[in-house]
Amino acid sequence: MNILGLSFYYHDGSAALVQDGRLVAAGEEERFTRRKHDPGYPEKAIAFCLEKAGITVDDLDYVVFYEKPFVKFERLLLTAFQTFPKSLRVFRESMLTWMQKKLWVKSHILEKLGIPKSKLLFADHHMSHAAASFFSSPFEEAGVLTLDGAGEWTTSTMGVGRGTKIEIKKEMRFPHSVGLLYSAFTAYCGFEVNEGEYKLMGMAPYGEPKYVDRIMKMIKIGDDGSLWQDMKYFAYHWSATNSFTPAFEEVMGQPARDPALEDKSLDPFYCDVAMSIQKVTEEIVKKMVNHVVEISGSTNVCLSGGVALNSVANGKLTKETKAEQIYVHPAAGDDGGAAGAALWACHHLLDQPRTGPLEHAYLGSEYTDEQIEAFLRENEIPFEKIEDDEEFFDRVSDDLIEGKVGGWFRGRFEWGPRALGSRSIIADARSDRMKEIVNAKIKFREAFRPFAPSVIEERAREYFDLKDGDELWPARFMLYVVPVREEKRSEIPAITHVDGSGRLQTVIKKWNPGYHRLIERFGEKTGVPVILNTSFNLKGEPIVETPAQAFNTFSRSEMDALYLGNYVVYKEAKKIIDSTPFMLRHEGDRVAEMVS
Repeated sequence: MNILGLSFYYHDGSAALVQDGRLVAAGEEERFTRRKHDPGYPEKAIAFCLEKAGITVDDLDYVVFYEKPFVKFERLLLTAFQTFPKSLRVFRESMLTWMQKKLWVKSHILEKLGIPKSKLLFADHHMSHAAASFFSSPFEEAGVLTLDGAGEWTTSTMGVGRGTKIEIKKEMRFPHSVGLLYSAFTAYCGFEVNEGEYKLMGMAPYGEPKYVDRIMKMIKIGDDGSLWQDMKYFAYHWSATNSFTPAFEEVMGQPARDPALEDKSLDPFYCDVAMSIQKVTEEIVKKMVNHVVEISGSTNVCLSGGVALNSVANGKLTKETKAEQIYVHPAAGDDGGAAGAALWACHHLLDQPRTGPLEHAYLGSEYTDEQIEAFLRENEIPFEKIEDDEEFFDRVSDDLIEGKVGGWFRGRFEWGPRALGSRSIIADARSDRMKEIVNAKIKFREAFRPFAPSVIEERAREYFDLKDGDELWPARFMLYVVPVREEKRSEIPAITHVDGSGRLQTVIKKWNPGYHRLIERFGEKTGVPVILNTSFNLKGEPIVETPAQAFNTFSRSEMDALYLGNYVVYKEAKKIIDSTPFMLRHEGDRVAEMVS
């Protein structure tokens, strides 16, 4: 059975294919169009998924959209009427986009894919989130918690998953929302909503939670983690441009930070605000996790939704709540809703048996040696191919030890926002200068932004403070921030954040043998089986998908080396290549045939 899940028109347009109960291919449209967070119809992602599975549109049994547009439209209408006339502008702007395309999702899908109406299904937004996490998890039974900005009306759910069924027991409704609360503080601290939440989380350790009491003047938190917000302080439900009101600024005691003033990124006041909202968010999430354990009767908890990408909060759950094991879908945001919609139809609706957990996130496209070499030769780029894997890993590890920063492009790209050793920029985690170098000269981003450590799984506990018995499922998707062991911090300063933590990725040999062996070889030479890992992209761009995009990113930064499979390119090959011709040369005919 082939089920295609789709998510688009809101955040990250995505497609995911479930084949006989297993997620076999998934990708965000941004990777193919090069438009960051591309919300459009995921035409290229769909074509990729079908190609990877070796099927056509005619082979699809069902296509499932990840939410119900008319219910969301109802929420927008009622909210606009309730807040009129303040909502006039947002009402006018939203009606333009809704009337032009968002209301017509059904007809758009039917027209684009040419499928009969009987094959098209719609899932609830938060059920898609719940299904993405639970049906991907290793648990036969678990509590299920979803948290994000907003779906149709719902902003959070609690439920229980058993076998092939999910029962939603409680929900929290708009405008009260943990995700939108965090986003309001993201905007207040001068970052872009739906993009800058990572920056807020990264800035928090530079501050103290001095303003929790001020935040609590604007909200109330129940024993079960339920959130109530006094809406006189917030504007996201009626404004197209503002997340908060002047009353919010009066409570916080200082005007919102001007987003244009980059030099204020580490202003002590805003650092303290960032830490304060992080602590409040953690309190909410921990109370919710404890409550979902109570109502489900299970100490296994599955999380999904955008708030589940708060890896700082995730790292505390098995230590500070009743949950003993947690699972977070690698694409926890709306992109993952595409996978959740397909999994919901497969298991919950059609009662098809589950096929085991999603143990890795390597679900994207890949390129053969022939394709890589064709690109290099056609564009006259000097390269060296090292046929023997051990010799190749020796070369790369030596480069890192010498202080080189490299672009690592190998295997299928990762599903979700994290680079996990397929499309990564890598460097020596032992260098106390490497964080500054990579931020300033390669990523072109704020100096305070932390980098992730990639460590081979079998030695993770040697370097990181992890709870005994925790099977570390989120760590393989880089969704845990945990303390670096105090005695090890001086060994890996480049990935140790100011508070002594690191956003951990455990690398498992079975699922990424090349990346695992590189780190292992680096450890054999240095005694430290940990390297610095960050996503293979420049600021404001999606993670690279093709060899041409990898070379362009390499060329436009101060990276020293590029590793495309077993091909090595050094900086003297400085030449920017247009990625489009390469994509057309190697994939255009197949993609066009599938789409038609």
